[in-house]
Amino acid sequence: MSARGTARPGTALLRRLREPAPPQPERCEFCGRELPHEHRHLVDTEERALTCTCTACALLFEQPGAAGGRYRGVPARYLTDPGHALDEAAWTALRIPVSTVFLFRNAVLERLVALYPSPAGATESEVDEAVWAEALAGTRLAGLLEPDVEALLLRREAGRIDCHLVPIDVCYELVGRMRLRWHGFDGGSEARAELDAFFARVAERSRPVREEVRA
Repeated sequence: MSARGTARPGTALLRRLREPAPPQPERCEFCGRELPHEHRHLVDTEERALTCTCTACALLFEQPGAAGGRYRGVPARYLTDPGHALDEAAWTALRIPVSTVFLFRNAVLERLVALYPSPAGATESEVDEAVWAEALAGTRLAGLLEPDVEALLLRREAGRIDCHLVPIDVCYELVGRMRLRWHGFDGGSEARAELDAFFARVAERSRPVREEVRA
């Protein structure tokens, strides 16, 4: 076709091509149902990945024997232990290279996994289980931790070390937030403000571990 005969895109089409497409709604990865912003997650223990799901499918996969136990529902509890705090000596012994880390037990690998947020995503750190066991021996949080689906979230800030038991998907949410906000070598002021706000929300939702024990 000659240049004279070549069709030219209209103004509306050019505008649609220039403008980013609106975000597509999230859908349940099993039944395809559209999901609200706040929705359930399952852990795919074979792939070490989170799966978005509706409430109905989550309840289905939580039944004994469902999918051979491959998928596990993420609980919604947030716990803290006011009677136990890590000190500087314990933090030094743990050899954590950053101020924030989360720790969970991988049932397939049969070991502890320590991850921390970084510009590249979740970065794994080596874990000396004996050292971790000694550091966490005074808190009941470690004994309540459900493999694969819950984590101990720790942060060292201004000489204070906070420890919370949280759903594992919350930790990966933090990783995503840090990737978006991170600038420069140490993350920058925007990332630190995001981190402060995130831990404030976690602290607000956490309840003392003694309430969980009584329940």
